[in-house]
Amino acid sequence: MQYNLKDFTEIIEGGLAGIEYTDNAPRLFAPVRYTLEGGGKRLRPCLVLATYAALSGREPAEALNQALAVEVFHNFTLLHDDVMDNADVRRGRPTAHLKWNANAAILSGDAMLTLATQLLAKCPADRLAALLDMFNRTAMEIYEGQQLDMEFETRSDVTVGEYIKMIALKTSVLLGCACALGAIMAEASEADVKAMYEYGYGMGLSFQLRDDWLDTFGDPEVFGKKIGGDILNRKKTWLLITAAEESDGELADILREDLEDEELISQVRRVYTRLKVGDRCNELAKRYAAEAASHLKTVAMPQAASDFFLSLAEKSYTRTH
Repeated sequence: MQYNLKDFTEIIEGGLAGIEYTDNAPRLFAPVRYTLEGGGKRLRPCLVLATYAALSGREPAEALNQALAVEVFHNFTLLHDDVMDNADVRRGRPTAHLKWNANAAILSGDAMLTLATQLLAKCPADRLAALLDMFNRTAMEIYEGQQLDMEFETRSDVTVGEYIKMIALKTSVLLGCACALGAIMAEASEADVKAMYEYGYGMGLSFQLRDDWLDTFGDPEVFGKKIGGDILNRKKTWLLITAAEESDGELADILREDLEDEELISQVRRVYTRLKVGDRCNELAKRYAAEAASHLKTVAMPQAASDFFLSLAEKSYTRTH
């Protein structure tokens, strides 16, 4: 079979469009539909399908419910994050809590979490316990990551190690989970489930570090949003933490000044460029991607599947949007 994101994404989009909602409370599900129709890369559910196909040799759509569960859960976390951050825009559209209100968004997010679990459980009985264990453990880790992220907003002493731990919990574990769910559905060995989890986990670290770089150094026309948001929000990224540690107070002084947005971005970028933290961030992302790819060597799969996963790992640190 062919392994490409376009085909997997088409399966996912069809599955999302086919989700049935009850007629009891239409306003409960309106924000759910709105959130799921907002697009996105669909990378996580594609990883479920690709891993299942690669390790089982069967049609990827046989793991569609588990793929949909991951995507619904991921969007649930985004919906609640937007409420907590009071964000105005998500994927170029008003956030759900602005379009409706915060209470509606929270309740619809709760419904999405339950829906994700219902979808996950549509599986052979002998795989349910392992699927639920992986899914629920990952969910708790993501909540822990969100808590750390919120705490970092009021701390000035966040270390690089703490930051890596936080993005691992917020981003990496769900990519690892997606691969593991596909492997569990394929009845893979424990060793193969673990290897695929580690592949997704490492790719998640690479993906997030590249995202940090893009927010500061990317092309806004390609990236799809204004550059410099992390700087304006004083967000604790690898770039900011590293530069703060190495600039002898210069970056801290700049961040304390009452500067216009563009001037603040320009001055911070100047410090980043002098310290070469952008280049170093990309190198670190590349290293995590290589570590991720190394776990594929122990898993037997068709060459086309291996090439697909290797390509995704490379794109995690080279992507432009």
